[in-house]
Amino acid sequence: MTRPVTRDVLLLRPEELQGLVSMKEAIDIIERGYREALSYPAIAAPRRRVHSPGGVRVSNFPGGVHSLGVIGTGERPDKLNKGGENQTKAFRGYPVHLVHDSNTGQLLSIMIGEVDEKTLGYTSVMALRTAATSGVGFRYLPRKGISTAGLFGSAGQAANQLLALLTERPSIKRVKIYSRDPDNRRNFARKYAQKFDVEIVPVSTPEEVVVGADVVHCATNTSVPLFDGDLLEPGQHVTGIVGSNVQLVKSGYRSSRRREIDDRTAERADLLVCNLRETILTEEPGDLFEPIEKGLIALEDIVELGELGTETCPGRTSDEQITYHKNTNGNGVADLGIAMRAYELARADGRGTWIKFPDPEDLPQAL
Repeated sequence: MTRPVTRDVLLLRPEELQGLVSMKEAIDIIERGYREALSYPAIAAPRRRVHSPGGVRVSNFPGGVHSLGVIGTGERPDKLNKGGENQTKAFRGYPVHLVHDSNTGQLLSIMIGEVDEKTLGYTSVMALRTAATSGVGFRYLPRKGISTAGLFGSAGQAANQLLALLTERPSIKRVKIYSRDPDNRRNFARKYAQKFDVEIVPVSTPEEVVVGADVVHCATNTSVPLFDGDLLEPGQHVTGIVGSNVQLVKSGYRSSRRREIDDRTAERADLLVCNLRETILTEEPGDLFEPIEKGLIALEDIVELGELGTETCPGRTSDEQITYHKNTNGNGVADLGIAMRAYELARADGRGTWIKFPDPEDLPQAL
């Protein structure tokens, strides 16, 4: 669609970004974005981060989806606490997205705040994008007709991740959940069993999550593996989402790379998927980078998310395969695609504040 070029920009605040984009829409957008990036890689780039000596980190997410008419960047600031098995933050700022028309370059919108899932609202930072990216994997990698899932984690990311799984695999009727705090997992089960109309059973050990599950999904903020990969059974699908912290290791904030999943899982997987292979080299996610370093798996054998559902990789090819999707960090392809949809819906609903700018040639000229 060709839009008239103007200097008007729609400013959208956090409360104006709520209740817009559904999980299904987000999964479709992200699949399209990664698929298009295969044929035009210049529109996608791995996340880039800068760190201050004071511990402040700003994450940048450039990218776009040209068929949706969008290109731009997102950024998010935070300040991390030192040490501990889980990564915690002393400060977390709102993400900011600059949404441009990919045909004209016009700045369409400045968005300050999270684009949250339409029915869930805010649960965690960038939870919709992260879950919808996992959702693309859920579309192609688990077996058909599955009924039981195992879930690690009981916070906001876990809620969105479970919704993505149920969106793509509505045959799931039972979810086993484990987190270290018994109250948290019980409260999660009580709340989301009713909301998602599915049986959610709190369990007492990681082993109970894995054994007998069709999908094993990790949605935590841990820095150490959650389960022994030797527990995996033929036909299971595994997903992990914990982000990389390689710059924090190099700057002394962390002692090791973060990971949810052990080397053995990567070694046993018949089909390995990441979002972008380049990210494994730039971000060094421990779940994949360390088994590559040890020679247990090879980078070139890992499939990219955009290749799923194509001739290159249609997805699972056998009910006996163990499949593993490492959701390797954010990418502007996902962020800007979702931001564009939020802009369209917010504009149609009359939300936001229009900011008018003069053309550059109308500004006062120096003598």
